Amino acid sequence: MSEKILVPELGESITEATLAKWLKNKGDPINADEPLVELETDKVNLEVPSPITGVVSEINFKNGDTVEVGSVLGIVSEEQNKKIEKLKKIEKLKVNKKNETKIFEPKKDKEDPLILTEEIPKESEKKIENVLSPAVRKIVAEKKIKIEEIKGTGKDGRILKGDLIKLMGTKPQPSQRKIQYGEEERIKMSRLRQTIAKRLKEAQENAAMLTTFNEVDMTNIISMRKDNQEDFQKRYGIKLGFMSFFVKASIVGLKLFPAINAEVEGQEIVYKNYYNISIAVGTEKGLVVPVVKNADELSFADIEKNIKILSEKATSGNLSIEDLQGGTFTISNGGVYGSMLSTPILNLPQSGVLGMHNIVERPMVINGEVKIRPIMYLALSYDHRIIDGKDSVSFLKTVKENLEDPRRLFLNI
Repeated sequence: MSEKILVPELGESITEATLAKWLKNKGDPINADEPLVELETDKVNLEVPSPITGVVSEINFKNGDTVEVGSVLGIVSEEQNKKIEKLKKIEKLKVNKKNETKIFEPKKDKEDPLILTEEIPKESEKKIENVLSPAVRKIVAEKKIKIEEIKGTGKDGRILKGDLIKLMGTKPQPSQRKIQYGEEERIKMSRLRQTIAKRLKEAQENAAMLTTFNEVDMTNIISMRKDNQEDFQKRYGIKLGFMSFFVKASIVGLKLFPAINAEVEGQEIVYKNYYNISIAVGTEKGLVVPVVKNADELSFADIEKNIKILSEKATSGNLSIEDLQGGTFTISNGGVYGSMLSTPILNLPQSGVLGMHNIVERPMVINGEVKIRPIMYLALSYDHRIIDGKDSVSFLKTVKENLEDPRRLFLNI
């Protein structure tokens, strides 16, 4: 019995993935539900498990290949595993003259790892493999060189890279860029990075994107957090951060200006009567944007808990497809990296994104007096095809007013 290893359904609008890494080699035994291969999509990484216990009998793609949903990645054979176990049991029953048990270890044939043979590898082959450096082995494999015809110039007759280059009659020359500028390194972009680049370019090309700015005095939020942090943490088991205030304030604005919570689909505007807030999270592999679902129905504590869970999943690479779907509006906090001001780019197909920035003490004129206040610059990028300048400015003004007087958020006014 054999089972095909298929590329599973990858989620909404995802039709292909990159084969990031095989976790087993051809001929390796594997248990049912044990991870066999890791796939990388434009959103998350996922492991494909083996459906049965057996041996990896076929591998159809190599690391780095692009595979489509439904493609046969490889095959796991149960019969081969049973055959190996049966032969091992038979050999264990054979007792030599010294009454010692001989344990049979099947050898994989060079052409087909699944052909069983009792042939013992030649010592000469072992020695050849041991004395070749990785670089030499690579050239031998690529150029199909017969190393038994080469006399090595290294210690104990070891074949060196120079021996192979001399044999081929060519000496690689350094590139002109290396001569002119210095050493370089080329690394293929991950699928996530390729998709980020593609989507950001699409956002610039397909949306009439503009950005409007404002500033917010963070004095009252900072004071509220300071006065209530200890009690909040004791009661809910999580710290009260800034993000929950921004989520709440944004929802107030989205309800007043529904076009900012909408999207363009062909010649239609799709208005969303739900509020799923995407939170941009930076990871080692790139930017991901998990979604806090139905944020308008959540308390401050629930929002903070959701953001913490999603952030931890993002940094550990455990986000699911569902965690990334359904967002209607995005909040991006460049302030955690020290950004003073930026123009955030749209997270298509959404029509609005709010950019937060760092908090800096700046002089402000209040009631005719100059005072030092903690100020944050805000930026709203929006799709001008469906959002007018008046609505975008009014939305940002609404967010500002609710943040500067956070009691409004608790009183829902």
